Amino acid sequence: MMLVRPGHPGVPRVLGWGAALAATLAMLTASPVLAARPSHGGGGGGGGGTSSTIGNDVSYPQCGGSLPSGQAFGIVGVNDGLANTLNPCLGPSTAYPSYSESELYWAVAASGGTTSQPKASLYVNTADPGNTVSDWPTSSSSADPYGSCAASGSPKVGANSTACAWQYGYNKAAQDTTWLTSAGNAINAQGAKTTVPASPSAYPWWLDVETANSWQSGATGVAMNVADLQGMVAALTAAGVSKVGVYSTSYQWGKVTSGGIGTSGVPLTNLPDWIPGARKLSGAVSNCQLSSFTGGAVELTQWFSRPFDSDYAC
Repeated sequence: MMLVRPGHPGVPRVLGWGAALAATLAMLTASPVLAARPSHGGGGGGGGGTSSTIGNDVSYPQCGGSLPSGQAFGIVGVNDGLANTLNPCLGPSTAYPSYSESELYWAVAASGGTTSQPKASLYVNTADPGNTVSDWPTSSSSADPYGSCAASGSPKVGANSTACAWQYGYNKAAQDTTWLTSAGNAINAQGAKTTVPASPSAYPWWLDVETANSWQSGATGVAMNVADLQGMVAALTAAGVSKVGVYSTSYQWGKVTSGGIGTSGVPLTNLPDWIPGARKLSGAVSNCQLSSFTGGAVELTQWFSRPFDSDYAC
């Protein structure tokens, strides 16, 4: 059952309130099953795409191994399975010191390019764990559309509120952009043959939204989930990112956001969709005709192939 695999778009490490239900549905439907694998890569139908419409997505499970070749585009996971952890081979690190081991470098340098997708894009794990985690905010910025994130107690803990949830999402996405810049600069500092853009604005960013990650439940919880994702969009937009999309399925998006209609700030509507669930290329092509769960365009679909998952540019 792939929903328990951490890391990819679709491979979170922490099971949230929807994990049991998602696991049951995973056995009944293809989409939730493959939705648990996004940080994976997808070669052109099973080992490296050559079509201008086929790419790969990779993340920490592929660290240290061979990466796809011949793909038109590459999508790289910034996180290590959780919203607050770093993919150790996004850029050079202690474990993977050479720029040649960097998945960000792979996407930029080894992708051929396509008319509908750039050579390199990024995706980030998302979650709304509530005020049970040590990095939950205790105050909020003036940009928080939900007001002030209040803190109380000793040690201080931020309230489990929409204001704090928005700020948590904002903080995690801002951290992601910092990690991206650090990775790009580290690659270029090694004299890489291909220069890697270090600015967040140089890439499309995808939010990996799956029920297997930690989310809150009930009407109040869903409102906080929406606020959390809105905060992520706001942080990416503040960093100059012009396109933010969502990797999910209609079922999972509905469970986490109830459709993504926010009570404050910018609703999570009309964002581009990246839809998993197919088991072969023909299914991925067909899934381009699925209704968008955000109301935006279906830009990418994913299908399961060996040794990497594959992505089709609609």
